[in-house]
Amino acid sequence: MLSPLVYNTRKFHELSRHIHKLAVKVAIGDQLEDTVTNSFASFINGTRPEHLSDVVRHRSKRMILDNIGVGLVGSTTYVFNIVVKYCQDLNFSAQDNSGFCSVYGRKGLKLPPTLAAYANGVAVHSMDFDDTWHPATHPTGTVLPALLALSQLLSRDRRVSGEDFLTAFNVGIEIQGRLMSFSNEAKNIPKKFHPPSVVGTMGSAAASAKLLLLGKDQCTHALAIAASLAGAPMANAATLAKPLHIGNATRLGLEAAILAANGMEASSLILDDVPGCSGFSAFYSDYQPKTLASPGKHYDFLLQKQDIAFKSFPAHLGMHWIVDAAVSVRSKFEEKYGIFNPSTIQTIILRIPVSKYINRPYPDSEHEARHSFQFNACTALLDGEVNITSFHEDRMFRNEIHNLLSKIVVEHPQDNEANFDKMYGEVVLLLKSGERMIGKCDTFYGHWRKPLSRESLLKKFLSNAGQVLKEDQVQAVIQMVENLESITDSSQLPTLLH
Repeated sequence: MLSPLVYNTRKFHELSRHIHKLAVKVAIGDQLEDTVTNSFASFINGTRPEHLSDVVRHRSKRMILDNIGVGLVGSTTYVFNIVVKYCQDLNFSAQDNSGFCSVYGRKGLKLPPTLAAYANGVAVHSMDFDDTWHPATHPTGTVLPALLALSQLLSRDRRVSGEDFLTAFNVGIEIQGRLMSFSNEAKNIPKKFHPPSVVGTMGSAAASAKLLLLGKDQCTHALAIAASLAGAPMANAATLAKPLHIGNATRLGLEAAILAANGMEASSLILDDVPGCSGFSAFYSDYQPKTLASPGKHYDFLLQKQDIAFKSFPAHLGMHWIVDAAVSVRSKFEEKYGIFNPSTIQTIILRIPVSKYINRPYPDSEHEARHSFQFNACTALLDGEVNITSFHEDRMFRNEIHNLLSKIVVEHPQDNEANFDKMYGEVVLLLKSGERMIGKCDTFYGHWRKPLSRESLLKKFLSNAGQVLKEDQVQAVIQMVENLESITDSSQLPTLLH
């Protein structure tokens, strides 16, 4: 029983907060309806399945399928095992019955929704094998694990259709793309923070809010709460901790939406550039936001305009240019001499954009190797390709690789911008005979300008998913994703993934 003094004091503070809210509404008036944040909340709340074009549906289903495959093969990694053990310990200590969401590659293991999203998000980025967009971010892995977990959570009370799942997914992708389009700085290879840890958290919150059927005000709060949970420094790139960026983004975005659903409130101007009060603008110094158009049949989704880049091997996206260039110059060598002979090489020149965290002359770990122009170029020269096994210790530390690494000289041409839409990779071999051979790549196969064919995408998925699932399960996943609109209960999808 509260004392009269405590009770009256609490009532006074509640009344004060209510009066303050009314005063803010009166002061802002109709202007609140014109804010960037309000337009984003309206978009999340108002987007419907019929607003998705055939192109958007096709591209987003390719993203979902590829990401599931990447997550499944990622469930075989060391970092994933660390995270799963942590989640199991955390869930056990909670001593509740909330563990009912599936985890990639772990039959019989169930976790609470946020922990399942976290673990699956880590799996997706554990090899740096997930898709990339422009401006630079990894869009799918920050959204899909949250929706997979949430579909299972909601299945206790209602079925989430495949149409609704696909709509929520595209809401999460669109929010990320729009936020990044408000900054020119975001278009370049990042220097300060890992973009998916920021925009991905917002995308996860938006997608989760959509699937939770939150009202417009709650969508606003979900975005604002997510902004307070976002961010990860680039210093952790090329370390075991980098996959946590994706895991945290998808988990914390989901948590933000759940908190908003439970009444948590935050800034109604989080996405607006308000003088003297930083919201999302704290992440980008040149942030210039614009309101979103109302969703409708003619709404122009960013995914409609630009496709996604899918990786053919598990490494930082920038590596794909230099690998294609290295394979090209190796082919020229073989055409002339019949066999590639590294001992005839005097110097290897790499012409690459300036980006410190992916310029690593002698990587010491698989994660550093995935972020090393030098290692990927030398591997491609020596083996004619880069694949999953290229980053195993017995192949990373071969004498032949070390010898090639010692011959590398790096150049940064002024016209080679650190931008995934403008950069190129060039490998020049200076032979001991005095001969010079050049391989160059402006657009690798899998880039949004040169998308993977359905055959190539399925080949990648079959290879990745086949590491964990039986053949009939693999085919069932393909069938379900490609026919997502006809699925009446999307919670069936995560149950196939172990």
